[in-house]
Amino acid sequence: MPHERIHSDKAPKAVGAYSQAIKAGETVYLSGQIPLEPVSMKPVQGDFERQLVRVLENLKAVAEQADGSLSDIAKLTVYLTDLGNYATVNSVMEKYFEPPFPARAVIQVAALPLGVPVEIDAIMVLDLSEYNY
Repeated sequence: MPHERIHSDKAPKAVGAYSQAIKAGETVYLSGQIPLEPVSMKPVQGDFERQLVRVLENLKAVAEQADGSLSDIAKLTVYLTDLGNYATVNSVMEKYFEPPFPARAVIQVAALPLGVPVEIDAIMVLDLSEYNY
């Protein structure tokens, strides 16, 4: 099965040897997004919640470019440099996702690119309706 590269100008461009996302059949693997502004390619300034919102907006843009939406995401992995932000992750995610929420892992890491506090990657299935959610 051929893979399709997904690219959205509404999300930061890939700055290395990777794609924003790869579509394989009905599954889309979204690369990790950090709180970069798509135009300036610089990290968002401000508090953790503002940075997390930018990450989710970046994921949303890539999902939509792949003809999906955040509601099609089956699995998220959240990387935090401080697990003290865990409660904020939950409250902000409730604004972007509805039940049933995606499966999720939250992992504390020592550092992330450009010194940002959060990165999120995702797996999206374009036709989740067949799974009786």
